Amino acid sequence: MASLSELPALRNYSKPFGIRFLEYIKKGKLSYKTHQAIVLIVTFLAYTCYHATRKTTSIVKSALDPQSPDVGLKFPWRMTYLSSPAEKKRFSWVLGDGWAPFNGSDGSALLGELDVAFLSVYALGMYFSGHLGDRMNLRVFLTVGMVGTGLFTSLFGVGYWAKIHSFYYFLIVQMIAGLFQSTGWPSVVAVVGNWFGKKKRGLIMGIWNAHTSAGNIAGSLIASALLSYGWGWSFVVPGLLIAFVGLLVFLFLPVSPESVGADKEEDEVGSPRKIGEGVTEPLLGSDAEIKETAVGFIEAWKIPGVAPFAFCLFFAKLVAYTFLYWLPYYISHTAIEGKYLSSETAGNLSTFFDIGGVLGGILAGHISDRLDARAITAATFMYCAIPALYFYRTYGHISLVMNIALMFICGMFVNGPYALITTAVSADLGTHSSLRGNSKALATVTAIIDGTGSVGAAIGPLLTGYISAKSWSAVFMMLMGAALVAGLLLTRLLVAEVVARISESRSQAGGSQPTSQDEELGV
Repeated sequence: MASLSELPALRNYSKPFGIRFLEYIKKGKLSYKTHQAIVLIVTFLAYTCYHATRKTTSIVKSALDPQSPDVGLKFPWRMTYLSSPAEKKRFSWVLGDGWAPFNGSDGSALLGELDVAFLSVYALGMYFSGHLGDRMNLRVFLTVGMVGTGLFTSLFGVGYWAKIHSFYYFLIVQMIAGLFQSTGWPSVVAVVGNWFGKKKRGLIMGIWNAHTSAGNIAGSLIASALLSYGWGWSFVVPGLLIAFVGLLVFLFLPVSPESVGADKEEDEVGSPRKIGEGVTEPLLGSDAEIKETAVGFIEAWKIPGVAPFAFCLFFAKLVAYTFLYWLPYYISHTAIEGKYLSSETAGNLSTFFDIGGVLGGILAGHISDRLDARAITAATFMYCAIPALYFYRTYGHISLVMNIALMFICGMFVNGPYALITTAVSADLGTHSSLRGNSKALATVTAIIDGTGSVGAAIGPLLTGYISAKSWSAVFMMLMGAALVAGLLLTRLLVAEVVARISESRSQAGGSQPTSQDEELGV
């Protein structure tokens, strides 16, 4: 067995080629903070590409089925109102007569089936991806997922030049693409969790989680810009882009401090450490045992806090993805100031929900860091989402400014807890004290939480398709009910955090040792 002094040398063999190249140029080892910067940049780009390719389908729906209510983001930005069906048809200038089999009377239904199939396989694949991710090199695993996603995203677009009109071809390609897409989230959260400690993890991951909205907007821009050249390009270009970034991941991504021999203490020689400092120190110590065994699927479910947050995310993503898939349609079919907006303008305005989501993710992360209370923060945001949804439905039609403002607030409260749970909370639970420093649980725990949430993401838009045909007020009642249930599922953890805060305040006032909150809360 190798001695402890030999471990850094052994670990150097697993350094990515790109890291070795940077060290060769620098003529010395990269600092711990440099590694952290590389991790944030590379994983941000990686998941931005995942979301960009995921968004492409909703943009191209308007080309496959010109009568489809799903629209993309088109420029230049302008306010357009429609007054007649003939005028509405004019906006299909780049779309032609659609693409069989999606241009028939059941075109929207077939496109909806593609969405449900993609999200269902994505949710199911998430569980297996997390299980595999904890047993493989995450850098290789993420690279395979990104290249596979790029391949099958491109294959969907190849149908344009190959003149493929078989629904089952597009269905199978989408399902396999969803399987490869499921490799992304467990991997990037596990890697970031390895490099950043709990002290400011919420804020860091809240900012980092902006990649979701950045990917949605980038995917919309790319796909919309290429539609005039043929809808196939709207798939092929994002597919090639994610495959290219996948190669960058393989070349530059350091999975953990141990894998590249990074030592934070050596990096800080000569600078005294503050008491309780943990801003960038990973929760998994560098003295972790070499022979770690991956945590089983059932064992990961038993980690305190995993089940409540997983089921909470089920309802949180149900709300978030209903907005993702149906908000442009809802805006275009709701009279604002007595007028109906065009599908193009509705698609433009719907991005304010994403922008609010970015702010919500950052605020939720920062507040949860300051309070050291993830459950309190997530539950509070979900409860605040209920009146926000009610006001948006009730008063959003009064004026355009009112609609945008209320939509922004909805995005903030809906996406805030969604971002917090899928990032900081997942990383916290993946490094829970009951694991005794075992790093082989991060991807599995992340996959369980986001996989369960993705089931809700598939169910929400599906139910909305049926319910909206009868009443949009009923849809918003469903969303408010889901937000309420999401908050209630965290009640036990919320109470535990409140009790811990009170006990901590009393212990600090009395000069005694603070209580251990993490063991009670499971975060």
